[in-house]
Amino acid sequence: MQTFPRRLLQHGIARPAKPAFREKHLGIWQTWSWAEVNDEVRALACGLAALGFQRGMNLAIIGDNRPRLYWAMLAAQCLGGVPVPLYQDAPAADMAYVLEDAEVTFAVVEDQEQVDKLLEIKALYPGIVHIAFDDERGMRHYNQPELVSFARLQEIGREYDRSHPGFFSASVDAGQGADSAVMLYTSGTTGKPKGVCQSHAALLSAGEGGVAFDHLTDAEDILSYLPMAWVGDCLFSLAQTLVAGFTVNCPESGDTVLTDLREIGPTYYFAPPRVFENMLTNVMIRMEDASAIKRRMFHHFMAVAKRCGADILDGKPVSTSDRVSYALGQALVYGPLKNVLGLSRVRVAYTAGAAIGPDLFRFYRSIGVNLKQLYGSTETCAYVCLQPDGNIKFDSVGLPAPGVEVKLAANGEVMVKSKALMTGYYKRPDATAEVIDANGYFHTGDAGVFDSEGHLKIIDRAADVGKLTSGAIFAPNYIENKLKFFTFIKEVVAFGDGRDQVCAFINIDIEAVGNWAERRGIAYAGYTDLAGHLTTYELIRDCIEQMNADLAQEPQMAATQVHRFLILHKELDPDDGELTRTRKVRRKFIAEKYGVLIEALYSGKTSQFIDIQVKFEDGRVGQSSADLKIWDSKTYPAIARAA
Repeated sequence: MQTFPRRLLQHGIARPAKPAFREKHLGIWQTWSWAEVNDEVRALACGLAALGFQRGMNLAIIGDNRPRLYWAMLAAQCLGGVPVPLYQDAPAADMAYVLEDAEVTFAVVEDQEQVDKLLEIKALYPGIVHIAFDDERGMRHYNQPELVSFARLQEIGREYDRSHPGFFSASVDAGQGADSAVMLYTSGTTGKPKGVCQSHAALLSAGEGGVAFDHLTDAEDILSYLPMAWVGDCLFSLAQTLVAGFTVNCPESGDTVLTDLREIGPTYYFAPPRVFENMLTNVMIRMEDASAIKRRMFHHFMAVAKRCGADILDGKPVSTSDRVSYALGQALVYGPLKNVLGLSRVRVAYTAGAAIGPDLFRFYRSIGVNLKQLYGSTETCAYVCLQPDGNIKFDSVGLPAPGVEVKLAANGEVMVKSKALMTGYYKRPDATAEVIDANGYFHTGDAGVFDSEGHLKIIDRAADVGKLTSGAIFAPNYIENKLKFFTFIKEVVAFGDGRDQVCAFINIDIEAVGNWAERRGIAYAGYTDLAGHLTTYELIRDCIEQMNADLAQEPQMAATQVHRFLILHKELDPDDGELTRTRKVRRKFIAEKYGVLIEALYSGKTSQFIDIQVKFEDGRVGQSSADLKIWDSKTYPAIARAA
């Protein structure tokens, strides 16, 4: 049972009629049972084999979360091949690099958009020989010989299966746990992405550990909407699904995720911090539009929740009066709020991918959502640390997961050893040797500390942690996450290493700040206009000064209060190379691109003109220029805590 295909076949026998996948199409949820999924995967695998796909080959998967794309991953695995999911919003040049590096000749894609990308890419990488597409809309007049519809591919597969009756079973039986199950490319924050090869045994080990840890069963419902190329989706929507046998639900589109979330009401939910941040932003915007009575009631009961909600969730002692107040808040505020967010049925929720602000974390737990953090990386199957129920700390990522050994290097770098480690980087033994030492420990590149109870706290990326000229530790990610808790701030880049003080770039949240501006009768023409508005600067300065006051109460971080800031005239964008596809800041790139602004922050200027190149959604390149204001923010003396 140490391969994905064998698990799939077992579910087809053990729970043939139970829903395995759902997809919302044209407003209606379509359902496939485990028995039906077995038939679909078998037909697809045989179709790929008929076209020449063989053991050891790599299959590109490109598109939004769709049942058929997951089936394509399983079909490749049935044949001993390796699926290589790509980020569906990546530009053609980025895709071409991955396709060439992975030596891909077969691809299964979602729709016309992805087909067009691959046909364009053939000029950069001509190795693509076969492209199967799921959605046939717009494909009527495409007659390229490499194209075949998903439905036609399955027809070919069923014919092949009938003429080769023992082929499919023999292919599945030939699979071993040590075989590569998937190749996931790193986000490329520090260089070109690398292909992480994860074996069946590694992924299933992580899946089994997580399922047992949170007592997951085949009765769970999850919403699968995060990129298939991300390790978190591979763990939750494939590995854990094939361990526990629960149901994967795919939304109709990225625009309908929140609506579909409410309709499904998942019992097990995963989202990166930015999704939880956006949810909270939407809640606060709606409260701005509510009546005065509703606003007062909301803030009153949120104060109650902040005081005792997390303790009630963890089963800790709480006074009778607080329990009564919280129960009333549950009926009037928390219950309706969770229903609006689609979290009413959630039994376990996780966040990972980036550090989550303690205040944001506390908000969800206070209203009764069992939100927890996990810590991991692509190289560890996203399985390193988990937070156990009843032992949650807002500033930690939990305890080492079952079967995982975690220790710190002399410089504080987190090192990991477990069955869930990658087998290596594809065609990069040199890079593999750099991160996995002779003792089998993977060097994560993250700096962390253990507290007195063994909980791991991640400070920042080890390479990003620096020092001010005063000698104070500078952890930019810590500062950025505290600022991103404010609903008006979407992205932050903090600077300070080797400097005498901390300064920051700010991206405003256009929806939250726009709503705030409209309610005050402030006219604006777009993002750039609103970002440069005097009242916007005042609003952001207030947020920064609130954070500075909080930092003043933390002895180790008091010296890293933000002294100066500017609001960028454009949003940081993956297409412009400023963020990775998982929306991690590419610090080195930003420091080079916006060097003139950084120097202006530290030279005492009150404004600075900048003209930069930007890439539009249609691939065109243009220029974006603005004269940006630079403001000072108030800082506070460090407050010594009582012993």
